[in-house]
Amino acid sequence: MNVMKSTFRVLFYLRKNEVNKSGNSSIMVRITVNGEKVQFSSKLQIKPEFWDTKNGKALGRSVEAMNTNRLLDAISVKANELYHKHLSEYGYVLPEKIKNIILGIDTDRRKMLLEHFGEYNEFYVLKIGKDTSLITANRYKLTKLRLQEFLKTEYNLSDIPVFELTPIFVEKFFLFLRNTHSCSNNTALKFIQRFRAVFYYIKDTGADIKINPFGSFRFRTTKVVREVLSQEEIDVIYRKEFLTERLTLVRDMFIFMCYSGLSYIDVARLTEDSVKTAFDGHKWIMIQRQKTSVPSNIRLLEIPREIMEKYRGQQTNGKLFPICSNQKMNEYLKEIATICGIDKCVTCHIARHTFGTTVTLANGVPIETVSKMLGHTDIKTTQIYAKIVDQKLSSDMDSLAKTYKRKKYTNK
Repeated sequence: MNVMKSTFRVLFYLRKNEVNKSGNSSIMVRITVNGEKVQFSSKLQIKPEFWDTKNGKALGRSVEAMNTNRLLDAISVKANELYHKHLSEYGYVLPEKIKNIILGIDTDRRKMLLEHFGEYNEFYVLKIGKDTSLITANRYKLTKLRLQEFLKTEYNLSDIPVFELTPIFVEKFFLFLRNTHSCSNNTALKFIQRFRAVFYYIKDTGADIKINPFGSFRFRTTKVVREVLSQEEIDVIYRKEFLTERLTLVRDMFIFMCYSGLSYIDVARLTEDSVKTAFDGHKWIMIQRQKTSVPSNIRLLEIPREIMEKYRGQQTNGKLFPICSNQKMNEYLKEIATICGIDKCVTCHIARHTFGTTVTLANGVPIETVSKMLGHTDIKTTQIYAKIVDQKLSSDMDSLAKTYKRKKYTNK
């Protein structure tokens, strides 16, 4: 890749057309980077007859002239240091930024994207357990990391001023996520949404931003058909005898999730205190969901109650289950699916979807009840599961229609 050589120059000149009552004129500073100029007063003054226009300095060897030249040299040295520092750190130099730092008004410093992103993430961490979760906070950290990678790969920069963000920048970042990190359309859009949230945060701090880089970006999500297990598939996994304790444990945790609707993180957090006897005399899991902090109450059905009793008292940290990491769980679940002859990508999250469809809605549990048990903040989220049930019913009726059609032709 060819890199254009950056040009830099510091020039001192006299504002001769403006002479004060003492007969002095202001000494001005002009900084030029690649043809882009800024001019400002050095706060120094001198009589025009004592100024060397050709060399841009005070004439003579007087104490006053030497002091003036020493101060001008200090400005020149400072400007050069800033130029090389910024060129090294960011890959480019803004003359306006050098001017502001020299004058002690480094306003642009507060407008660097990743600096602001880091600050936003620090505030976000403080909200964990109140308005948000550690999972979401980590996703914002990952978004910052992806932006950092993108800046380095696409522009060879370590950071960028917020006012330089453009719609093209956002589009390129989206493609970077899709191509370099193989993100699905919807996953890449989530990154862009988090990026946009931080951009609006920066704008709210008072940053002078004239262009909204997200103004023309189209957030078009792709409809995803959520994978769920049928009752027959749940039963196959539940009844299967495994040769290792490892797969038996993972199977038990998965089945527990299928009949409780809890996510992996919520099952991992379960303690003895999470299970309470309610007013109806039955055992209920009563927790606040880790992801949303929304209360979620689920009655323990017979199968998950038996699983809970099986592992009761085995943990020393008060937790109900000796559960492995989410990544390992999903790894072992693929193995279980293969052993059971199930041609689906079985994961912990499928268990939650299965509870919302096969276990509850398909058995006539009202959608409002399912929504409360799943801890959804919006019933529209639960309606996705209802659509899955409708699709399954439609698919089943298609199969039935084909069966009767075949019988019709066979009987002729």
